[in-house]
Amino acid sequence: MKTIRPFILLIGILAVVVAVIQFPRSEPTVEKTAPQAEELNRSAAMGLKEALTDIQKLYEAKHTNIKLVYNLAASGALQTQIEQGAPADIFISAADKQIDDLQKKGLIVPASRKGLVSNDLVVIVPREKDPGIASFRDVEKVKSFGLGTPETVPAGQYGVEVFKSLALWDTIKDKAVLAKDVRTIVAYVETGNVEAGIVFSAIAATSDKVKVVATAPQGTHEPIVFPAVILAGSKKQKAAEEFLAYLAGAEAMNVFEKYGYRPIARN
Repeated sequence: MKTIRPFILLIGILAVVVAVIQFPRSEPTVEKTAPQAEELNRSAAMGLKEALTDIQKLYEAKHTNIKLVYNLAASGALQTQIEQGAPADIFISAADKQIDDLQKKGLIVPASRKGLVSNDLVVIVPREKDPGIASFRDVEKVKSFGLGTPETVPAGQYGVEVFKSLALWDTIKDKAVLAKDVRTIVAYVETGNVEAGIVFSAIAATSDKVKVVATAPQGTHEPIVFPAVILAGSKKQKAAEEFLAYLAGAEAMNVFEKYGYRPIARN
């Protein structure tokens, strides 16, 4: 019996070893996570909100590695934010002035600058209450009108140019109720806080409570251009270049046209 027991014990050990070899311990399964999309920050004029929202959906559907992040405000406010170091890869303004100012400070990539779209400057009034305005000259008749702060809101800047061209600014400037952006002006007109407002035609079209009664006479203001540019401080220059090229392309321009903007750039 003493000689058999060691033999049986040896057989048992070998069986365990074979089992371990045949059935190795399984490693825990590690789930693979999808790579995180790269964020591309865009500071853009408030008036482009609807068009850029549609463009974002189209672009992200084709570029799943990119997440577009918007910062929407008046162009002058965005300029100040950029000057103060706010993170942004692309700036889309409602006028050349803001980009010109940034270029003087070395904050843009000049070669990337593109004029994207144009629009008209118009007078709007409440749809249900007509104050008898049929031209920019007629704004002189109202008690108050909405105007974007000229120093920061391009539509306000263009509006002052029109009124100065018509030799009306000194007469009506005290009637101007200044607003931080064009959408606020539309709200003022909708609620009757002012009798009229000066905005871009594409912004007027976003409200069914206002109507356009006049368009600025040709030659009374600088050409309305919405330019886009890559910022010098962007760490995502290649992604920014690709998106800017898309903005100037046919698909994006079709979206801009849908919202009432006229294409300038088209690849």
